Amino acid sequence: MAMENHSAVREFVLGGLSVDPYVQVVLSVLFLLIYLLTLLGNVLLLVVITADSHLHTPMYFFLRQLSFLDLCHSSVTAPKMLENLLSEEKTIFVESCLAQAFFVFATGGAEACLLAVMAYDRYVAISSPLLYSQVMSKQLCVGLVWGSWGLAFVDALINILLAVSLVFCEDQTIPHFSCELSSLFPLSCSNTSVNFTVLLCSSVFHFFGTLVLIVCSYARIISAVLRVSSSTGRNKAFSTCLSHLTTVILFYGSGFISYLLPASGSPLEMVFSLQYSVITPMLNPLIYSLKNKEVKAAVRRMVRKYFQPVL
Repeated sequence: MAMENHSAVREFVLGGLSVDPYVQVVLSVLFLLIYLLTLLGNVLLLVVITADSHLHTPMYFFLRQLSFLDLCHSSVTAPKMLENLLSEEKTIFVESCLAQAFFVFATGGAEACLLAVMAYDRYVAISSPLLYSQVMSKQLCVGLVWGSWGLAFVDALINILLAVSLVFCEDQTIPHFSCELSSLFPLSCSNTSVNFTVLLCSSVFHFFGTLVLIVCSYARIISAVLRVSSSTGRNKAFSTCLSHLTTVILFYGSGFISYLLPASGSPLEMVFSLQYSVITPMLNPLIYSLKNKEVKAAVRRMVRKYFQPVL
């Protein structure tokens, strides 16, 4: 019965990034390269962490989950965006659009929860290094990851079930390169006040809630680090948090701005949305590997083990 409500409109048109065919070709090549680098970087990080026993610690367990989430998040939007850049008909079925909006919300929400969990992990590692392995047990780590996925999917499901009941009519063009809940509401001729309220509450309690947890964790981390007597110890403690803090700034900075801006298809909105959904998943493997001695050492060990005999 819910799907019959969409009989007025069967497809949406994704406004995309440009109407100029030459610009579209350039953008398709650029974003294909970015997507391939995202796949390569995150898959490589997954393989390295899984294969190297030295990285079987809570920190890298969560990092492996982050890489998997980045693969999922970018794969929800990038393939359809690339298809639309190379095709004349930039359409998407209403059901497919709702599915994409669900997975964008779910993977983004799971990543927000996971970043909060990783902040707590860093707090425990710095404030209680001797008890770290006991506090961050395997059962707790697995439970925190499943909890992150569960909360995100429940939150996304509530919002998408409300969106399924909307009647879409009149203007069929989404001024965006992907389907997000906030961009669907203006296309509905139904009353979207309930949908908007629920989405706002979800954003406040889910995304802002996890940000508050991250800020509290870092406040405690700073307090713990300042109690360290040696400057070398303080620098080492801060360096373990630098990669995570960079990811948090990229994720929340671009994500919040893209959601707070009205769905108008403005260049500024597109830039922040692209960084949130396409650029950040590509950068995360670089952030966590370029200055991480343990990851670089694991890569060298894997190269020696699997490739040196061939050479």
